[in-house]
Amino acid sequence: MEGCLDYARHERVRDVLDVPLLSLALCALAAFVAAFVRGIAGFGMAILLVPLIGLVIPPGEAVVVSNMLALMIGLVGARKVWAAGEKSAGVIGGAAMLLTPVGLLALFATPPEVARVLIAIVALAAFLMVLLPARPGHAPGKVETGLTGAAAGLLTGFAGMPGPPVVPYYLRRPIPREVARASMLTVFLLTSIASTAAALALGLASWRDALFAALLFGPVLVGNHLGAKAFGKVSDPVWRGFVGFLLAMSALMAVLRLITPN
Repeated sequence: MEGCLDYARHERVRDVLDVPLLSLALCALAAFVAAFVRGIAGFGMAILLVPLIGLVIPPGEAVVVSNMLALMIGLVGARKVWAAGEKSAGVIGGAAMLLTPVGLLALFATPPEVARVLIAIVALAAFLMVLLPARPGHAPGKVETGLTGAAAGLLTGFAGMPGPPVVPYYLRRPIPREVARASMLTVFLLTSIASTAAALALGLASWRDALFAALLFGPVLVGNHLGAKAFGKVSDPVWRGFVGFLLAMSALMAVLRLITPN
């Protein structure tokens, strides 16, 4: 009897979301892996998650769901992360918050097919940026910091991916990895607040998106926790290569979606 009730509940969820249960399970797996990467590196969740769940739901919804998840997981340990990061994280995050609504409007004004292409390009660009060499002794000025925040905001709104401009800003500088990770997590929390608020204010978010995010939050929470425990236990080349491989696979899968029949 209990099994029948569970099956009925699963069927109701499937009907409400209009997504097959197998697709939901695959989205949950993608959310777990993406959150694990976030827990280790401090970035990568949206870059991985948006193209993957965008195979199941429209790109606009995928971005909204990803931003909601980023907000939910970003609030976990937010005070500790804020204290450990650079002051530049507040500047970048503040600039990004101002530009996020512009990117979100651009996303919903773009045809889904075109949006999928652009999101795949962003994911591939993130993979390439992770492979760029470090810049010893480089100290970003106000202009570079502001432009990084503006680009992060536009990409947050359009693709749910503030990472491509933010990641090299911190990872290619000679600062402790703990500081870089905390700074990136701070920026991403601020962008997720802006994107979720903008989506709600502009009427671009729905109860369906919130339900989808709620269903995926469990895997995200577990994956992020395990990733955070693994942080610092792997060498830089190993975790950089691991994340780069996943970013490349995510971009390739998003491109594959464009050339395969619906």
